[in-house]
Amino acid sequence: MSQKLSLDAKGLQYAFLAGAKSIENKKEYINELNVFPVPDGDTGTNMTLTITSAAKEVAAIKDPTFANVTKAMSTGSLRGARGNSGVILSQLIRGLCKGLEGKEEITIEDVAQAFEKAVATAYKAVMKPKEGTILTVAKGLSDKATELSKTKKSPLEFATGVLEYGREVLNKTPDMLPVLKEAGVVDSGGEGLMTILEGAFDALTGKVTYDFSNGYEGELSGASSSRPAPDASGLRLTNSVGIDRNSIDTSHIKYGYCTEFIIILEKDFPKKTEEKFKEFLLSIGDSLVVVADDTICKVHVHTNHPGQAFEKALEYGQLTSMKVDNMREEHREKVITEAEKAAAGVATSNQKLETVEIAGQNVSWSNDEKKEDKNKEPEKQKEYGFIAVSVGQGMNDIFKDLGVDHLIEGGQTMNPSTEDMLNAIDSVNAKTIYILPNNKNIILAANQARDLTEDKEIIVVPSKTAPQGVAAMIAFDASASGEDNLAKMTEDMGNVKTGQVTYAVRDTSIDGKSINAGDIMGIDDNGIQAVSTDLFETTKELLATMIDDDSELISIYYGAEVKEEDAKEFLDYVEETYEDCDVEFNYGGQPIYYYILSVE
Repeated sequence: MSQKLSLDAKGLQYAFLAGAKSIENKKEYINELNVFPVPDGDTGTNMTLTITSAAKEVAAIKDPTFANVTKAMSTGSLRGARGNSGVILSQLIRGLCKGLEGKEEITIEDVAQAFEKAVATAYKAVMKPKEGTILTVAKGLSDKATELSKTKKSPLEFATGVLEYGREVLNKTPDMLPVLKEAGVVDSGGEGLMTILEGAFDALTGKVTYDFSNGYEGELSGASSSRPAPDASGLRLTNSVGIDRNSIDTSHIKYGYCTEFIIILEKDFPKKTEEKFKEFLLSIGDSLVVVADDTICKVHVHTNHPGQAFEKALEYGQLTSMKVDNMREEHREKVITEAEKAAAGVATSNQKLETVEIAGQNVSWSNDEKKEDKNKEPEKQKEYGFIAVSVGQGMNDIFKDLGVDHLIEGGQTMNPSTEDMLNAIDSVNAKTIYILPNNKNIILAANQARDLTEDKEIIVVPSKTAPQGVAAMIAFDASASGEDNLAKMTEDMGNVKTGQVTYAVRDTSIDGKSINAGDIMGIDDNGIQAVSTDLFETTKELLATMIDDDSELISIYYGAEVKEEDAKEFLDYVEETYEDCDVEFNYGGQPIYYYILSVE
């Protein structure tokens, strides 16, 4: 006879929210487990943002049932998925929820079968699964759940045994992936998965307690040092109160507010004025991206004074699409203020004054009324459209010039979510839409958006870098079929070697190289090729590893943190050293990466 878990729909809701809080609290530790020491959208961040997206929907349910809780878990995580780890987590949650469909009560066998469904769903989403990753840990959990479901153990013994075995598998991941062993860490995705499950278990057994009566923003309180003895008949729910937010270390964040807005330009905005505006923004922040044309200027900056950025921008025109995210808040992706979501087109000049409080200040700006002409004929749907993930003024301009309809701001430091992809798809009025992720950690999210879209044909071009995306766009032929274009675009971008130069954010050892925080690293498609403390020397060494006898074209994209005169000095070196190659020189304006190089 199957043993029932003392877990109803309210218990499932509580456990899921507790698991989400657990990884939120441990996010930075999980980020530190990442092998590559690059400043990217790390595993802990991506998994936290993914499950938080679902947790907010789950917490909003006032009358929980298995049907509405599992639906919120599944759809919320699918749409909020970011990065490969986030997409895999969303697929695990999706499979788990499918395995629990139609249940009124949950047995141990039900849990084991749901685990099997979760693993099968996640493995199906990954083209080439690797052992020693989150998938390995998930499969270990599933195998142990199946085994223990047949031994008539109590629900408590069942859950404890499954989680203990999951930890055993996680601790063995360095033996499965040499790169983990060299760095001396376990797999970060596997750690994230165990953190969620153990957090849910600790809440159900009373080791920690939460109060989610006010939604997901409810807090943890009084995490006891030892777990109370659980009810021998199964797992127990308890109630509670508040988390000590001050215990979270945010000292590494120099500028706390991610600030974005668009200026509807009302004055001339020549290059010289733009440069002065940039100088001001850099005096109060960093991570600056400014993209301007004759009518609008889009701004992204990290600062401690969003109000000052807005006030300065008002000198040039009216503001729209104002958004401020507090990066010091651990239950991230909470938007402190979102004045207006960006419209699909450029705003009109009909304005309405509005005010919002930002960081203790009342900031006013003009918001478009956007009156629509009811007699205007709807825009005719075109055959093909293009979406690309890009960051940096120069890179954005290049993709626009190549015909990209919609740019998703993001990339390495903040992987766009599936929801971001879906919103972009909605904004492009085309029958067939090509998506260029331009980052290997964004491809799965793009695939997930494709699978969730029913009214348009979505073709994901698996570009892993911006230069690959450029090559793919150049290869597009409007007279060819969708699949023929995909084949041609994929083939041409396969001829592109990409190198990127950035800095190390942590000490580590990888590819036989000892790396210290702050070192300059040259990374190509095969890994880290050059490390030193000198930017020029590292970039030279990286390029040398990319050149061979068949090389014909070298493209240089210099980033936002590289002075033009320094970039031209490197250009002179390249032209003198590789006389047989054509050289293209571009301002990319990308943050984080000093140089992006491509060789064809």
